[in-house]
Amino acid sequence: MSTVLAAQMYTLRKFTQNPTDIARTLKRVREIGYEAIQISAFGPCDPTELAGMLKDQGLTVCSTHTSWPRFADEIDKVIEEHQMWGCKHPAIGGMPNEYRSAEGIVKFAQLATEVGKKLARAGMDFSYHNHNHEFAKVGRKTLLELLYENSDPKYVKAEIDTYWVQAGGGDPAAWIRKYAGRMPVLHLKDMVYGPDGKVRMAEIGEGNLNWPEILAAAKDAGVEWYCIEQDECYERDPFDSLKISLDNLHEMGLR
Repeated sequence: MSTVLAAQMYTLRKFTQNPTDIARTLKRVREIGYEAIQISAFGPCDPTELAGMLKDQGLTVCSTHTSWPRFADEIDKVIEEHQMWGCKHPAIGGMPNEYRSAEGIVKFAQLATEVGKKLARAGMDFSYHNHNHEFAKVGRKTLLELLYENSDPKYVKAEIDTYWVQAGGGDPAAWIRKYAGRMPVLHLKDMVYGPDGKVRMAEIGEGNLNWPEILAAAKDAGVEWYCIEQDECYERDPFDSLKISLDNLHEMGLR
């Protein structure tokens, strides 16, 4: 495996809701040029069958987005599946609503640390993916800062998302540097004003984020995997969006 780039499969969630479509979509992702993926929002599919599909296409699973109830209640099964896929970086796409308060986020940080300890015994780690709501402030600190301050950095990693940091009023590069050494996986998506005058997501390099600074910060921070995600692709085919982002990052020197 020579790449550090991966396709976040949430981008293609409309095409991964059954085993037949998952197999077809993985083949297209490989043909686009990706050698790695982050599993997210797949429909029902036997983990063993999925492992076979991944092997057939020569795809590495760098990470997943797995639901919190599965981490909390089915950790042994989660570990077994990730071992089957050769994945060391399971992650959560966001915390349940009941923890979105100053007191709740501290409780969640403690629970996440315990999950991370169990994963660590299996040679894995646990990452948290942010959106913009974690940039709400309690006093002088954001909820995201409280999450990471109250969790053990050995067991709870930061999966920073560049778009959502910007949407929350933060500087993506600064937040990447803030959690240097704690970030095996980074989410990349761009931001632009659309023709309707509203902020929207964009392919990497097609928007207004400062990619030279973001990529320099990621390199300094020791990021292992750069996951390309675009929740909404608007007028474009999502497969085309993933290809544009991949090509633009190649032009920026990231492979």
